[in-house]
Amino acid sequence: MAIADAHGLPIAVHTTTAQTHEVRLVTATLDAGFLDCLPERLIGDKAYDSDPLDQVLAENGITMIAPHRRNRTAPATQDGRALRRSARRWKVERLFAWVQNFRRLVVRYEFYLENFHGFMLLGCMRILLRHL
Repeated sequence: MAIADAHGLPIAVHTTTAQTHEVRLVTATLDAGFLDCLPERLIGDKAYDSDPLDQVLAENGITMIAPHRRNRTAPATQDGRALRRSARRWKVERLFAWVQNFRRLVVRYEFYLENFHGFMLLGCMRILLRHL
């Protein structure tokens, strides 16, 4: 899981097993960030539509922008103005496209999670150095 800034550069990277849902990984990814400050807004897809996650992030001063799932039973919490920002989510996908340029990260050759996380950090460092 990765968090990117407005330019698509990595801010935080967290690796874990594939069975964990993304909503549970947001706080761990923010804790593993490269910067001391937290972002003001997080933009996610429909998988991030979670009221408990919104509350946890609001306590840290972060606004979660995610479109509602189709089967949501609780009242709507997102308005149209904030959801227009979700159109910029392609910048996060651009980060993953840049990571795909490193063959060792495309196919996970590493058996151990620590080794894969290290290569992921090396890939993020190369991306950041390229854009300095």
